[in-house]
Amino acid sequence: MKHILLPTDFSENSKNAILYAMELFRGNTCEFYFLNVQKPSEFVLDDVMSAEPGTSVYQAILKDNKQQLKEFIIPIKEKYQTEDYTFLLYVDYDVLTDSINQLKQTKTIDLIVMGTNGATGAEEVLFGSNTLKVIRKVDSPLLAIPQDYTYKKIESVVFTARSCKDIKHEAAQPLKELVKLTNAQLQILKIKGQAAKNNHNCGSCLVDAMNGFDYESHTLYGIPEPIAIDTFVQLMKSGLHAMFVERETFLDRFFFGNNTAKISYSTRVPLLVLHK
Repeated sequence: MKHILLPTDFSENSKNAILYAMELFRGNTCEFYFLNVQKPSEFVLDDVMSAEPGTSVYQAILKDNKQQLKEFIIPIKEKYQTEDYTFLLYVDYDVLTDSINQLKQTKTIDLIVMGTNGATGAEEVLFGSNTLKVIRKVDSPLLAIPQDYTYKKIESVVFTARSCKDIKHEAAQPLKELVKLTNAQLQILKIKGQAAKNNHNCGSCLVDAMNGFDYESHTLYGIPEPIAIDTFVQLMKSGLHAMFVERETFLDRFFFGNNTAKISYSTRVPLLVLHK
């Protein structure tokens, strides 16, 4: 992973996620794309009135944002000046998810790193409205950092999978890269209903898929998924949890709910969200 997108609204939560990314990739060559997006509904008349003659409304609105972003990253650049990091700045006047998808058309983005708070709706209290929207509408791996969570060496990574096909999927490559980057042990967790106990497991499939990785495989039966994951992450003292989010799966309900229930998923550790 060399191209990391860091959306920021200049909040402490976004700064915390950025600092986590800086620590995570220490010793590696990386390009960090800092992105600040101002929604069309957020500009005020003063932004327009203070514009220099001949500038457009668009330029007037973004002028202050550009300067604020430059000032925002100064202490970050100074702190990591010995690292092989490149800092690129982008500001936009758009919807956040649209801006990210547009940036993807011209830049390679291997990973998005964002914080998890800032929610306005009850179903979004745990992840934050912006982070949840990016999970929903941007088809890129996203690392969600809990509020106030500071980087610590990752010894164990939990990957919640439906089957060994998940770990073999090409979209799981970012997970494998992070496991290699941190030299962590991978704990593969499969959660199945009570009726699936007698089904054949996929041990031989995993041996092939995980060649070269230090991993263990675990299966839990008949336990509600949020409880199973939260308990297992704590038991394994995991520093990172990863999962695929797909429509029509129980993992999707962690984020989006369904017509019959809303499942609240609280992440104690950074969460890597993958898309197929």
